[in-house]
Amino acid sequence: MTFTERAMPIFEQAIEDYHRKDDVDQPIAQPYEEGTIESQLYLKNWIDTVQWHFEDLIRDPNIDPVAGMTLKRRIDKSNQDRTDLVEHIDSYFRDVYKDVVPQDGATINTESPAWAVDRLSILALKIYHMQEQVERTDASEEHRERCRQKLAVLLEQRKDLSSAIDQLLDDIAAGRKYMKVYRQMKMYNDPSTNPILYQK
Repeated sequence: MTFTERAMPIFEQAIEDYHRKDDVDQPIAQPYEEGTIESQLYLKNWIDTVQWHFEDLIRDPNIDPVAGMTLKRRIDKSNQDRTDLVEHIDSYFRDVYKDVVPQDGATINTESPAWAVDRLSILALKIYHMQEQVERTDASEEHRERCRQKLAVLLEQRKDLSSAIDQLLDDIAAGRKYMKVYRQMKMYNDPSTNPILYQK
């Protein structure tokens, strides 16, 4: 079983679990043992799913400005949690491949494995919500057909992205590519590097 064949059902499970209540304040019901890659993948998609709905809520044109600013702070924290977790998943990959000796001429990828997995998690959400649009009974057939076409593209994208991730991991395992992880170092979240914060 490839890595993406392991990951996709976990992402889909997290999405389904969230939508049983569809409440951004519900606690996560982590079904996997703490510290496992499965638990990290589940948490990764749970964060993405909650943030997806944060992003829906913040776009309400009638949102109370104070409530909107509170929600913006939650989105900022969610983004930082997401980034931290992606870096943690990259640490998992680095540990898995720590004994691989890169071949002469081995190359680096444009993104780390975990950031590619991040895109796969988001793609699972796009597919879920586009499928919802396809099945809407209160929407026009024209709307549903547009969404069917978009869903077909998303499914093709999932196939291509999954293949690319698995190929990247195969290349790392064989020494044809090597991992080099750069931490995100988001300056606006750091009170020592954001001038609005450190000048107060």
